[in-house]
Amino acid sequence: MGIVFKQSFKNTVIIYLAFAFGGVNALFLYTNILEDEYYGLVTFLLSTANLMMPITAFGVQYTIIKFFSSYSTKEEKDKFLSSAVLLPLLVAIPIGFLGNVFYEKISIFLSIKNPIIKEYTYIIYLIAIATAYFEVFYAWSKVQLQSVFGNILKELWNRVVVLFLLLLVFFDVISKPQFVYLLTAAYFLRTFVMVWYALQQYLPKFTFSLPDNFTEILKYSIYIILAGSAGAFLLDIDKFMIPQKKAIEMVAYYSVGVYIGSVIEAPGRAMAQILQPLTAKAINENNSIEIASLYKRSSINLLLICGLFFLLINLNISEMYRLLDKEYADGILVVFMISFAKLFTMSLGNNGAIISNSKYYKILLPYGITMAFAVYYLNAWLIDAIGINGAALSTLIVIVVFNILKVWYVKSKFKMLPFTKKTVQLLIVLLLFFVAFYFWNFSFHPIVNILLKSSIITVLYVFVVKKIHISDEINSLLDKYI
Repeated sequence: MGIVFKQSFKNTVIIYLAFAFGGVNALFLYTNILEDEYYGLVTFLLSTANLMMPITAFGVQYTIIKFFSSYSTKEEKDKFLSSAVLLPLLVAIPIGFLGNVFYEKISIFLSIKNPIIKEYTYIIYLIAIATAYFEVFYAWSKVQLQSVFGNILKELWNRVVVLFLLLLVFFDVISKPQFVYLLTAAYFLRTFVMVWYALQQYLPKFTFSLPDNFTEILKYSIYIILAGSAGAFLLDIDKFMIPQKKAIEMVAYYSVGVYIGSVIEAPGRAMAQILQPLTAKAINENNSIEIASLYKRSSINLLLICGLFFLLINLNISEMYRLLDKEYADGILVVFMISFAKLFTMSLGNNGAIISNSKYYKILLPYGITMAFAVYYLNAWLIDAIGINGAALSTLIVIVVFNILKVWYVKSKFKMLPFTKKTVQLLIVLLLFFVAFYFWNFSFHPIVNILLKSSIITVLYVFVVKKIHISDEINSLLDKYI
């Protein structure tokens, strides 16, 4: 796991740096510079674009990762990548045409509850296209085992741009509508930079000749586009549905809670950038020993690292919310539910990559569709019943239930589990830390309280997990730097 740890460490640093910028944006700048209505609008536009992105990308970002390592000659690789660039247009162009024809009806439908949405509806399509091609060329660089630069663009770029644009709004250099337009332009510029970098890593001889297994590629893309759409549906449907039932300001309050709760998944997102192509390579080579090793080691390492951040966030959450306006306090329970859902997902390691890159990938279609329907109907019920906490609860229920099914499926097909005796030991450690520190706080300024409590928890946690030797990789890392 040497290359995994090396690039994962760099990616984790980048993602947490991005979270730092994002935290300043979400907790302070957005909430103080933009009215809650505009904050909710931006969140709605970006989330809805994320719902569209898997469709407009035609699943090509997953297709590249699965098939690229299966080709042995440059000619085959060039044909494959040439076709990969064109495939998204099969969906993007018809969607754009239909969107233009029915634009008025679509914009009126989306803005029934919140009229501010109407004049910005077309932004959703533009950002979806830009993000789709960004993901395609990011996958292009990942199969070259170069994930760090793309990760900077994916995680850090937009957050830095948002910070800069919010400051321009604050100093009255640009208006709030101009903020939305310039942010959209930033998404396109990011895509152009990603295209340039990917072509530096591997420049094919572009051709209109199709690869020999194009039918298989097309079939895989169709399955993955539907399964991927369902996955994106789960992540962003909450922010789409809340404005249809509640005031758009509630999206802002919910988004802050989701943002804080999602911080714990950064190591998993970082590790996934390099784990995905390595898992695909091991599967293409039928290397079951390497697959099992990646599965177990990614599981325990992610649970260990993400578990620490789960503790730091939830044991300091009341102090964090003291820094925000009181309207945001409804999101405290959202933080716990989202962070728990993310921690459970991280504990499964590269489970999803094993399924999506194996011959059993077709199961993702019924799995994803069922998951999407489940979260939709739970949202429809629970948002009405308990507001934004209902949205978080529906996400938690669906993630836990369907991830359990994914663990069972990999066990039944590959005869392997991600968990070991060390997993049980680590879960006991996490529970004991949570109980011991939950009701205990300092009585200083919230920032001082957070820093002091976090320092104590981190030192004790690192000492305990090193002492009982939970992870060989983490222990080696600690021995090297401490």
